[in-house]
Amino acid sequence: MNGQISWKVGGQQGEGIESTGEIFALTLNRQGYYLYGYRHFSSRIKGGHTHNKIRIATKPVRAISEELDILVAFDQETIDLNAHELHKDGIVLADAKFKPSLPSQSNARLLSVPFSQIAKDLGSPVMKNMVAIGASSALVGMNPAVFNDVVAEIFERKGKQVIQRNVLAIEEGAAFVIMELSQHAPFILPPSDRKQRLFMIGNDALSLGFLAGGCRFMAAYPITPASEIMEYMINELPDYGGAVIQTEDEMAAATMAIGANYAGVRAVTASAGPGLSLMMESIGLSGMTETPLVIVDTQRGGPSTGLPTKQEQSDLFAMIYGTHGEIPKIVMAPSTVQEAFHDAIEALNLAEEYQVPVIILSDLQLSLGKQTIDELDYKHINIRRGKILHEAPEVTAGDKSYFDRYRVTGDGISERILPGLKDGIYHVTGVEHDATGKPSEKAGNRKEQMDKRLRKLNNLPQTFHEPIHAVTPFPDPDIVLIGFNSTRGPIQEAMDMLKASGVKVNCAQIRLLEPFPAQEMQRLLQHARVVLTVEHNATGQLANLIKMNVGCHDKIKSLLQYDGTPFYPKQVYQFAKELL
Repeated sequence: MNGQISWKVGGQQGEGIESTGEIFALTLNRQGYYLYGYRHFSSRIKGGHTHNKIRIATKPVRAISEELDILVAFDQETIDLNAHELHKDGIVLADAKFKPSLPSQSNARLLSVPFSQIAKDLGSPVMKNMVAIGASSALVGMNPAVFNDVVAEIFERKGKQVIQRNVLAIEEGAAFVIMELSQHAPFILPPSDRKQRLFMIGNDALSLGFLAGGCRFMAAYPITPASEIMEYMINELPDYGGAVIQTEDEMAAATMAIGANYAGVRAVTASAGPGLSLMMESIGLSGMTETPLVIVDTQRGGPSTGLPTKQEQSDLFAMIYGTHGEIPKIVMAPSTVQEAFHDAIEALNLAEEYQVPVIILSDLQLSLGKQTIDELDYKHINIRRGKILHEAPEVTAGDKSYFDRYRVTGDGISERILPGLKDGIYHVTGVEHDATGKPSEKAGNRKEQMDKRLRKLNNLPQTFHEPIHAVTPFPDPDIVLIGFNSTRGPIQEAMDMLKASGVKVNCAQIRLLEPFPAQEMQRLLQHARVVLTVEHNATGQLANLIKMNVGCHDKIKSLLQYDGTPFYPKQVYQFAKELL
């Protein structure tokens, strides 16, 4: 077991699967264990198979395990779809109501537990998930009383009687399994350090980062898997003097965020692939008017509606090259929950410093995968607002009565003023313009303004904090593993396995995708024998991005997965071994 347990609960969507996993995981987190969870759910409100897989360990984990110790099943479909993950000593806890059975090829053990009947006897069939939690606690050797505080918090508004019945349901489930077991708890968890840690999803970390970074307005339209950002901000932003508007569509969301930023309020929006497609013209408007804009793209399966509740990383090229015309744009890609928090703050800074659109690229696994993290660092938050003038330059008569908002500068970044400042009048338009913002189609002016905008980001890869998170123990590696966003966990665990087998392996997670940190990537790859990109798309977008910016065509291979499921560490390890 190696100090960890893999647990999964499954059933029909709307049957309490999410709450079962949430209560079980939250309690274990409070007991001092590290957790990493991933939800598989259908793109409908009710019905369709769903499951929540949680890895529990005494040390940090950032990936789910391919093997399964305990499967909690509320229907036969859950067993049929997931039993193959169980190792030979695995156990299925199944509701006796549907007369469960294991596939003939399975070597796991089946415990038929009357989840529904026990819950019904206690007064409510919906409490079967609490019975299942109790049954699970018995398998891992936990006292069912450890769940009491979490149950009390969740059901506080429903009164003491409801709390007591749910506590009793957990106790009854544990008692039944203990009576049925012919041995002690088969999956006893090692002692934890009992330290209290955060337990959150990437979307919550992004939202918290926006709050800490001074965002006071959000405009958004609900879409999976980005909706949690808007929901978090709706609950929290008003307490900080801010506001959230749910717009009629994503085009309105982006343009409202641009308007708020123009007025001097740090503003953001968040969406997924289909929403970003609608925002492309607005992103171009941000680039042309040199107005700050921060957008979160939580990638999901595409194209079109695609796989709206499944994992994918196929928006990379769209985020870098999607807008028509040519504008400077920053595309960031956090690979951990902690990075999501800090990148949200930095995105707000960069958008104002460079006066460009900044896209934070996430993916469904990072956005919705709930995990244990250490406390976030609030001590070193730095707010940088760039070239904002608080007093307009002295004006003269005639045509010079307008402020030179788009004055050509050496670094490409012009001074910016906020509306209402005396002598600060200038034009704002999406057509090409001169230094004062007035429309101009003169060839010389066009070239001068284009060159000005495009040189803004020339030095960003050199000044950006950690454009590539690299782990490089070997100067001449046999292989370098490369990814972005949530692939960091599987890659780093695969790296440990490869090192243990005698392979010289380095790994790198690209955190700044545009402008691309070509020089740093070149240094990482130049002495490698093989380069393997690990990515969730069908066309090797990350591999092609590296080839375009660095070369190394003959070295680069790709492990591609686009079936909606996350990578397992062993999967990366085995593919890498085959390449060598």
